[in-house]
Amino acid sequence: MTTTERDGGTVPGEPSPRAGRREWIALAGLALPTLLISMDLSVLILATPALSADLQPSAAQLLWITDIYGFLIAGSLITMGTLGDRIGRRRLLMIGAAAFALASMVAAFAPTPDLLILARAVQGVAGATLMPSTLSLLRNLFRDENQRTVAISVWATTFQVGVVLGPLLGGALLEHFWWGSVFLPNLPVMAVLLLAAPKLLPETRDPAPGRFDLVSAALSIIAMLAAIYGIKRIAESGADAPSLLALAAGIAVGVVFVRRQHALPAPLLDLRLFRSAAFTTSVTVNVMIGTLMAGTFFLLAQYLQLVLSIGPFEAGLWMLPQSAVIIVASMLAAVAVRKIRPAYIVSGGLTVTAAGLFVLAQMDATSGIIFVMAAWVIVGLGVAPSSTLSVDLIVSSAPPERAGAASAISETGGELGNALGIALIGSLGVAVYRSTMSDAVPPGADAAPPGEAALPGEAMLSGEAAEAARESLSGAMAAATELPARLGAELVAQAQAAFASGLQLAAAAGALAAVIGAVATAILLRHVRR
Repeated sequence: MTTTERDGGTVPGEPSPRAGRREWIALAGLALPTLLISMDLSVLILATPALSADLQPSAAQLLWITDIYGFLIAGSLITMGTLGDRIGRRRLLMIGAAAFALASMVAAFAPTPDLLILARAVQGVAGATLMPSTLSLLRNLFRDENQRTVAISVWATTFQVGVVLGPLLGGALLEHFWWGSVFLPNLPVMAVLLLAAPKLLPETRDPAPGRFDLVSAALSIIAMLAAIYGIKRIAESGADAPSLLALAAGIAVGVVFVRRQHALPAPLLDLRLFRSAAFTTSVTVNVMIGTLMAGTFFLLAQYLQLVLSIGPFEAGLWMLPQSAVIIVASMLAAVAVRKIRPAYIVSGGLTVTAAGLFVLAQMDATSGIIFVMAAWVIVGLGVAPSSTLSVDLIVSSAPPERAGAASAISETGGELGNALGIALIGSLGVAVYRSTMSDAVPPGADAAPPGEAALPGEAMLSGEAAEAARESLSGAMAAATELPARLGAELVAQAQAAFASGLQLAAAAGALAAVIGAVATAILLRHVRR
């Protein structure tokens, strides 16, 4: 290796400002675990029916199987990112890779729901070690600013591509193998990483990290888990007492965590990072992009499948053009930033994102797939440069010895944005649907006065089916099967139109938020140079 790590790395030699072939090969190795982590967020989408038939989990167990992975990634990021600064980022990466591979094998052959939940939990914690480790290692491998921006753009687009490829790969494997096969691609990739990491990656760490505070680690995990659980539950079930209690507990523990960091001589999370306007603004942009993308995608995925009647696998194929645009736009942003200030690129990207969401807001239940996907491609064209440069500014604004903590904050912002997106934008669309359908669904049979039957020719749903139809589009489509063909078709058409109206309003709200973000970043980042 030809570079020296100024933050305590162990590789001898003189510093080299430009990365060579070995560093670019190392980038490919670091991109692979990032791809797998994002794929595993969505790979169970298609496997759930076969998994349910085989293991027969309860409703609560099935919810934990699908959710525990993302929960523990989000909750553990700050702790693991800071831990990498202390024990070594390469070491943590290799520990995480080994644990991720082992958990994937257990998940693939899990004979019971409880063991599968445990395996997914270990995958989540291991994933939290991989994400900040890969990004912080990039910070130290690529010291030249232009090269680092290119490397981060590759890293960021790899994560996006993995989200799309997850259902596609899962669908292909499920065509020929059992549900657990969706976890097996993790094994050879992690094996390659474990063999290549000692040869390609330098060991880097904070040379004076101080004592690792276990209390702060516990507080950060509890705060993130409680807050994200509360936000997610609000999105799914409304603002009931358990969801509000969980959210309040997360916020309260978070306040205790922050106060403790101010008091410690060697805090788990160095809050001085937020004194940088570039750092704080970029983290905010990261949260905003996660919110806009996750909330809109949550509704759009249902629109494609339930309104346009496109299967999950085909819907994944239709997402590929946006992924291609994101890759190209990210690369172009890495080149453009050499001559254009980051403020203009980030702000311009958010403006294009707003334009794409505005176009999406013009769709209805009869809009074709081409129109909808064209709007989604425009959104990707704007998100790509904004996301790439916001991550670049987060990592670049932090000193090298705090690269792990900065990377963890970047990833935590994205995860928090994902949860907020479904809770805010997704719930807005769902609220419009429920409001529209409240009077459009035929009354339930249990709503009729006692002793009275339906009038001749009047079709009535069961009370449970009527309530389900008012709650969700999938519920309405299931309820329609209880009605005569004509009335069922009318109910489905009404539900599809109501859902499209919700997506319209959600996209319009997202467009407004993106415009505000574009103006704010243009002002707050105007003095930031490369």
